Amino acid sequence: MAVVTVTLDANLAIDVMLLSGTRSPQDAVELIVRDYLARGQRTEARAGDAADGHPPVDAPPVQPEG
Repeated sequence: MAVVTVTLDANLAIDVMLLSGTRSPQDAVELIVRDYLARGQRTEARAGDAADGHPPVDAPPVQPEG
């Protein structure tokens, strides 16, 4: 796996460490990014892709009015 170095403001790094409950800024940022990506994948799985024209998987069937 490739390693990337990112420079962050100290206050931002501390906030991320507090949110993730870690003592290392590197571990904290990695956990936050992994959570963000996993959350995005779960959202896409539930909502589907708007471009494909398919309704969400767990959407109830549409009842005709009238």
